[in-house]
Amino acid sequence: MSDIHQHKILILDFGSQFTQLIARRVREAGVYCEIYACDVDAQRISEFAPRGIILSGGPESVTAATRYPIADIVFELKVPVLGVCYGMQAMASYFGAEVVNADHSEFGYATVRARGHSVLLRDIQDRANDEGHGLLDVWMSHGDRVESVPEGFKLIASTDNAPVAGFADEARKLYALQFHIEVTHTRQGAAIINRFVGEICECNTDWRPAGIAENCISQVREQVGTDSVLLALSGGVDSSVVAAILHRAIGEKLTCVFVDTGLLRHAEGDQVMATFAESLGVNVIRVDAEDEFLQALAGESDPEQKRKVIGGLFIKIFEREARQLDGVRWLAQGTIYPDVIESAGSATGKAHVIKSHHNVGGLPADMQLKLVEPLRELFKDEVRAVGRELGLPATMIDRHPFPGPGLGVRILGEVTKPFAQTLRAADQIFIEELRRHDLYQKVSQAFAVFLPVKSVGVTGDGRRYAHVISLRAVETTDFMTANWAHLPYDFLDLVSRRIINEIEEVSRVVYDISGKPPATIEWE
Repeated sequence: MSDIHQHKILILDFGSQFTQLIARRVREAGVYCEIYACDVDAQRISEFAPRGIILSGGPESVTAATRYPIADIVFELKVPVLGVCYGMQAMASYFGAEVVNADHSEFGYATVRARGHSVLLRDIQDRANDEGHGLLDVWMSHGDRVESVPEGFKLIASTDNAPVAGFADEARKLYALQFHIEVTHTRQGAAIINRFVGEICECNTDWRPAGIAENCISQVREQVGTDSVLLALSGGVDSSVVAAILHRAIGEKLTCVFVDTGLLRHAEGDQVMATFAESLGVNVIRVDAEDEFLQALAGESDPEQKRKVIGGLFIKIFEREARQLDGVRWLAQGTIYPDVIESAGSATGKAHVIKSHHNVGGLPADMQLKLVEPLRELFKDEVRAVGRELGLPATMIDRHPFPGPGLGVRILGEVTKPFAQTLRAADQIFIEELRRHDLYQKVSQAFAVFLPVKSVGVTGDGRRYAHVISLRAVETTDFMTANWAHLPYDFLDLVSRRIINEIEEVSRVVYDISGKPPATIEWE
């Protein structure tokens, strides 16, 4: 089996909200990559042994005291380097060119003239002008401007507002672009990334679903040996794919434990048991733990604490079940790359904690079981692709994501059984109508949220003072960024009327129109 990690790209993150998109674009090109903080120590960069380095954008100014300089090791490795936005400005500064605060910032669409016929941009264009010069439709987001091309470099791109919108040193394979090649608004962005990682860095394009699946199975076998593994099975996409990987890797040494927390969606427990135990032939133990979780969450309203309570109790239950099985030394989880990023779980710990994931930030320090996480380096779309490669049914692979803490983080504030029952009923109506109207597959994730406030309503001739439900639906490819779904008004009206008419405990329904960022997809 070929080593799908042998040819890899290092992305140094200078704080851009688009850094994760760079990683996804590189992987879509068939090349493995990882993201390190821009100030990671030189030894780690050297040990990673990249075939190329991409410098991300960032919110800081190269002219400010808070700027992040580029470490010498980046250029000492003598591998191709591509600077993007802030990465370009930092490269210009590193090589002695002047960077200034621009009189006119560029935010949004721009037209770039490709100059110099560099290897990076050769024959890549959206159209040509009357003189035959190649033009690119790109996305700009910068307030600083590079005043001159660094010594030894040549100009390769420009705009009216940024005469230096790209430069290159072809001999050393050093490139810099002012515009964001990772966003879909830059129409030729994927072609530019493919050119950089493929032709310039000479990377093999082995990072494909079949190779990833084979690699995951091989790594699990190597990691756990002859030990038995207990899988924390939620029934969601991630843990389902892990179940398929482990089943292929260790067969009967796998035991899945499905914990019914009482915080699941409508009939979810029965569906999970039917799918895995009956359809896939995987050994699944069902644990009814509703009372334990509700007691542990009683009186707790802080979202981070709720996640930690739920995560800690999960581990206790898994360890309790493991003691009843022979040879179980490993706990398998469906942790994926965005979980690690959002929990600031990287080795540097530089990222801001957006929210703790119960399977990352909520694990107790004294946990007795060792962890095996086959999907830890994958994005959600890669997980789905691996699942399809392993033959999992579409009904399982295409399910909307469901958070590990379940309804515990969709009930804002304190979690109680009546609140869970109300939310479960509302969520079921929403999902049922999405499927009925052929909208379920057109949105990436949809769910209801229980708000801890009451609103006055009128039903018949009577006054109803009851709780509020918010509906949430988003469209996304990677779950790192998302747009709210523009569901038809008639559809939302129908769902709202059904929820209020059929659930006495609800008097009002609202629809969440927040994107990510600035909001997260889940409310807690």
